[in-house]
Amino acid sequence: MTYFITGGSGFLGINMVRFLLKNGHEIISYDLLPFDYPEKNKVRWVMGDIRNLEFLTESMKGTDIVIHMAAALPLYKAEDIRTTDIDGTRNVCQAAKDNGIQRVIHISSTAVYGIPDHHPLYETDKLDGVGEYGKAKIAAEKICLDFRKKGMIVSILRPKSFIGPERLGVFALFYDWASTGHGFPMIGFGHNRYQLMDVEDFCDGIYLCSTLEKEKVNDMFNFGAKEFTTMREDYQAVLDYAGFGKKIKGFPASPMIWILRVLEALHLSPLYKWVYETASRDSFVSIEKAQKILGWNPKYSNKDALIRNYEWYLSHRSEFKGKSGVNHRVPWKQGVLSLAKIFF
Repeated sequence: MTYFITGGSGFLGINMVRFLLKNGHEIISYDLLPFDYPEKNKVRWVMGDIRNLEFLTESMKGTDIVIHMAAALPLYKAEDIRTTDIDGTRNVCQAAKDNGIQRVIHISSTAVYGIPDHHPLYETDKLDGVGEYGKAKIAAEKICLDFRKKGMIVSILRPKSFIGPERLGVFALFYDWASTGHGFPMIGFGHNRYQLMDVEDFCDGIYLCSTLEKEKVNDMFNFGAKEFTTMREDYQAVLDYAGFGKKIKGFPASPMIWILRVLEALHLSPLYKWVYETASRDSFVSIEKAQKILGWNPKYSNKDALIRNYEWYLSHRSEFKGKSGVNHRVPWKQGVLSLAKIFF
């Protein structure tokens, strides 16, 4: 099978590319960024923008299945988020339809649930996007549903934050502090349960949606770790692994949230609203539907995933020293938060 992956140069993209290569598939990666990985000679990669329908449609020719991962993340400008995540999703579905490709797998987000008042969250729960990113993801899902009505098979996947090899972004801040012998502050006291997921487990779920019967996968599914404890316990596992004897230190949530709101408004912090508004609350979804219908069974717990990602960080940190950006492939600038390290 030939897979067309939008966002193939990103963190999830490279992990999915490697997963598919191991399973003997052909891959076309379509991304604004070059595919600068060791596997670049094993895939056909195209530099392009999903907002360019004509070029996207031409590039997609000869494809069997489309996995739509490309998205403008929350740190992007509002206009880029709207045009990429909404208009871009419409273009991907239209290009697939015009090329006679029946099956599209759309990577959405649990951000569509906003800041909920109950847990676990089910696929049938109300949608309430926080910020431009959450709202755009909801709009993108509606577009996918419209193309289902046109006869296409569109799987909508809502993953919790996924981590593992190649993941930096906001997690690089935590790993930097852990690796340099510092403790880490937590919004709230860490007694809440906050589900993550290992990227390898998510790739397995995506692959199931590309291979199982169409009747099973033409639906929406939550994905997250099966095993997770409290925020404090899961993140403390990384500090324990680092070996400096440092601890997670909790602070009252409300004052910290107000401070982070101000810092975000002044562009002095990499943390955006959906991160700091939910960090002190329970945040987990039911994965029963994916388990029952797809036969999906995640292997890694929160602790496993965090430590696996941290091990990769330690082995590769010299490669991204001095780099920063707004995607998951590079560390996000710590801003004024870097000054707080001296207190931990």
